[in-house]
Amino acid sequence: MGTFTKEDVLRIVREEKIDFIRLQFTDIFGTLKNVAITSSQLEKALDNQISIDGSSIEGFTRIHESDQYLHPDPNTFAIFPWHTQNGRVARLICDVYNPDNTPFIGDPRYILKSALKKAADLGYTFNVGPECEFFLFEIDKDGNPTTKTSDEAGYFDLGPIDHGEITRRSICLALESMGFEIETSHHECAAGQHEIDFKYADALTAADNIVTFRMAVKTIARQNGLHATFMPKPVYGISGSGMHTNMSLFKDGVNVFYDPKGEKQLSKQAYSFIAGMLAHVKGMTAVTNPLVNSYKRLVPGYEAPCYLAWSASNRSALVRIPSARGQSTRVELRSPDPACNPYLALALCLAAGLDGINNNLVPPPEICENIYEMDRQSRQKNGIENLPASLEEAILELSKDELMSKTLGEHAYKRYVKGKKKEYEAYRTWVSDWETKKYMVSY
Repeated sequence: MGTFTKEDVLRIVREEKIDFIRLQFTDIFGTLKNVAITSSQLEKALDNQISIDGSSIEGFTRIHESDQYLHPDPNTFAIFPWHTQNGRVARLICDVYNPDNTPFIGDPRYILKSALKKAADLGYTFNVGPECEFFLFEIDKDGNPTTKTSDEAGYFDLGPIDHGEITRRSICLALESMGFEIETSHHECAAGQHEIDFKYADALTAADNIVTFRMAVKTIARQNGLHATFMPKPVYGISGSGMHTNMSLFKDGVNVFYDPKGEKQLSKQAYSFIAGMLAHVKGMTAVTNPLVNSYKRLVPGYEAPCYLAWSASNRSALVRIPSARGQSTRVELRSPDPACNPYLALALCLAAGLDGINNNLVPPPEICENIYEMDRQSRQKNGIENLPASLEEAILELSKDELMSKTLGEHAYKRYVKGKKKEYEAYRTWVSDWETKKYMVSY
């Protein structure tokens, strides 16, 4: 967000009359958590003296080793513009540390930092620009979310048929007041579906921005009498929500993916990065697409990428190279969804791409045809494989990919897989409305 010191934060809180500060972090699945303090405790917090019970956080520590400490990152300080009553509120995103002042290896932010250090050791800076989609739905008389929307708009439509336009505008203005640079916002193709794109940043800032974005969208939607969801596929028969992830590597301020003399003006490193992504994308899918529901988006017919291929123009490919060149040259991975833990997802994307570069991997030939219109035989002839079709299959692919599990680290890997297996088993044994409607009378 900004560049702040401890003294800057203390001064701003004093000058802006901030009453409460939320010390935020995420659990292993990307759910935002926080400890709230009054401004009188801020100096103590900035001295890393606020502790939490790690045994109560999903994927953190066990009961007999529960004490952990929050280390606020001053650069993440931001004031929440939507809190105007009962005291002004700001936040700091924190790293999680052990009592001996060592980083907690299961902290998702630490896992991303570790991956970024490996890139930095090679001279690279990893930049990311996410494209976050979400739905706005009506709430019922009891305040519970529904899947109803009076919205009648489609792709790029505007008011009055875009009933979410005012809420989307409020979100953009709130985010800009927090330091975001909003590039575009628009209605997506499905009724009630929206997208807001903010400027790319270094990967750690981008991950911080994603968790902030999700919180802001949900908060402002609720204030406007709506429910916002980042669920990948909330409604059968229409498009789901993705988080297309644009990535680039810089060295000494220069985009290394760009080569004016290379084929398609792409460098050897760019092609190897693409190859690394395709080599490991099955293994990372349990993280980039973390829910049972994620795999109901990754199906043919709804513009969701479910086939392993790359293209410089074809939007049906899993990996796409947008047309911009020069410093804007980037690789777009189209499979992630906005329910993922962005710290873990970006760590795995970087590890995969660097593996391609370090091992001089070469991607398969570009696919220029519409993959959605190919039959199975055509896909097999072109060597096009499928992404995992279920969370169960994705977990298996993660367990088979040594680089992806190693990037997560043993602690996070074991707890992540355990949690996702439990989630899938609960889904597998659940009797759904579809089943009762389909079978109750017939059988």
